[in-house]
Amino acid sequence: MKVLAVCRGAAETLAGLKYKSGINKTPVGGPVMVDAQGIVGDRICNRRHHGGIDQAIYIEGSLTLDWWAEELGRPLPAGTFGENLVIEGLDNRNVSVGDRFLAGDIVLEVTAPRIPCATFAAKIGDPAFARRYALAARPGIYCRVITGGLLAAGELVAFQPYGGSRIFLSEAVSAIGNRRDQAMRTRLFDTPLAHRFRAMLER
Repeated sequence: MKVLAVCRGAAETLAGLKYKSGINKTPVGGPVMVDAQGIVGDRICNRRHHGGIDQAIYIEGSLTLDWWAEELGRPLPAGTFGENLVIEGLDNRNVSVGDRFLAGDIVLEVTAPRIPCATFAAKIGDPAFARRYALAARPGIYCRVITGGLLAAGELVAFQPYGGSRIFLSEAVSAIGNRRDQAMRTRLFDTPLAHRFRAMLER
C-alpha cells in the first residue's frame, strides 16, 4: 500500500449551512508535517465533535472510495469525503480499532469509525447521505498520531493489525445502536478507542 493523497482543508461555509467547516479538503503537493493534532495547517472548525488527539487524522481507503464512486455515479477526487489521507489498496471494511498504519517515521493508530453527520451530507449534496453512508457499513477511519513527522503522497504504507481482540469499524458502529450487546461493548472498551466514541457507548 501507499499514500495516494495527503489532503488539507480551509474554513468554508457550505451551501445550505450557516456555520463554517473544514470538510472541504484538497490534495497538497510536497511533504507536510504531521503532529499530535494531525496535519499542520488543516482547519478544524468544530472541535467539540472533530479533531483532537484521538481523531487527528481521517483516512479513506482507495477501494472504498472506488466503491462509492460507482454507487454515486461520479468521480470522487481526493478529499471529497473530507479525508486527510487516501491509502491505495485499502478497503475500510478490513480495518479494526487498534490497527496501525506505518508510513516512513509516522505511526497512526486507528481509534474510531466515522459517524456521518449533516455537514457530510451537505458536502455530498444529498440530505439523506448520512444514513446511506451508515447503511453501507464502510465507515471512514479516524486515527491518533503515535509518532509524527513529514508525510507526502507516494510514501509506502505498512499495515499492522491490532494485537488484541480485533473489532472491525463497522462492528463498532453497530454497537452504538445495540445496547444489549454488553460483550461487544466490553471488548471495545479494552481497545484504544477514541474518547468521544467511548463516551457515546457509555451514555
